[in-house]
Amino acid sequence: MHPDVAYKILSAADWRLLLAEGHYEGSAVDLADGYIHMSTKDQLEQTAAKHYAGLNDLMLVEVGLSPLGDTLVWEPSRGGALFPHIYGPLPASACVKATPMAVTQDGRIILS
Repeated sequence: MHPDVAYKILSAADWRLLLAEGHYEGSAVDLADGYIHMSTKDQLEQTAAKHYAGLNDLMLVEVGLSPLGDTLVWEPSRGGALFPHIYGPLPASACVKATPMAVTQDGRIILS
């Protein structure tokens, strides 16, 4: 069974854009891949270390999955684990919580 929430790490600027526009189309990587990458709670630390090490001014966005409907697809990625992907924009209405964060050079998440 899949969890009820997943997480998206955004720059603070992208978070402000999502709020202003009411949705988020995705990062450059998301747009190139054709879907918005997200992670479960168990996958989050590895995602942060792999893609965001050394960055600050980030937001950890908790996303409720049920409002996403058919745009949410669970697909294998790193090591065959199933990751939540959104095929379409991320609506602001699905964002449950956003917390400022940073990722240390060695990949540890620091929540503000």
